Amino acid sequence: MNPTVARLTLRGLLGRRRGALLLVAPALLLIVSAIAAGSSGDAHSLTVKILGQLDLGTLVPILGLVVGTGVIATEIDDGSIVYLLAKPLPRWQIVTTKLSVAIGTVWVFAAVPTLVSGLLLYGTKDGVALGYTVAVMVAGVAYSALFLLLGAVTRHAVVAGLAYALIWESLIGNFVEGARTLSIQQWGRAVAEAVAGDTAVGADVSFGVAVPLLLVVTVAAAVLASVKLAGLTLAAEE
Repeated sequence: MNPTVARLTLRGLLGRRRGALLLVAPALLLIVSAIAAGSSGDAHSLTVKILGQLDLGTLVPILGLVVGTGVIATEIDDGSIVYLLAKPLPRWQIVTTKLSVAIGTVWVFAAVPTLVSGLLLYGTKDGVALGYTVAVMVAGVAYSALFLLLGAVTRHAVVAGLAYALIWESLIGNFVEGARTLSIQQWGRAVAEAVAGDTAVGADVSFGVAVPLLLVVTVAAAVLASVKLAGLTLAAEE
């Protein structure tokens, strides 16, 4: 990591408007969890629905999209990335630094609230809260890398990211069984199942498949984003 790049990225990411936006997802999750904890419904069922569907299925992808694209897309759009690329820094170091900032931000705004919500809803029973927290952490890494790549390769990163998260994962993934294999959400569920057990959390992808795919997507996205930045440097010099 490069400390200067990390500081500038974090400052831009947590600016007044974007910083306020990042608080919406964890606040919504905690409010819903607090209300559900006080209800008389089945605690396990409520926990799985809130942490599995609302949190891991909706809020985490959206948060990952905001953060992943925010660490690089804005700089590319306004042209300020050129000044960063002019520095004698390896392009891969810029990408890994920005990715590290994105991952850390997602963990703070998604994983921590997930753990708190899980404890409110179901306590420490069956390891459900811990399982979903770990799931959010690993899914957050993959989402951050994927959406950072989209921010580097297209000016329509938000639209493309929403198409993946909402159409592919939430819509197609719920009706087409084969599509679930290529779903970061399902990979996260597989990790949650490995931590908490299949009686507590259900997943449609095996742990042995999910972990390699999480690694492949994260590494491939970082490499491709580095290549894209190198191309931006060449274009700027020309």
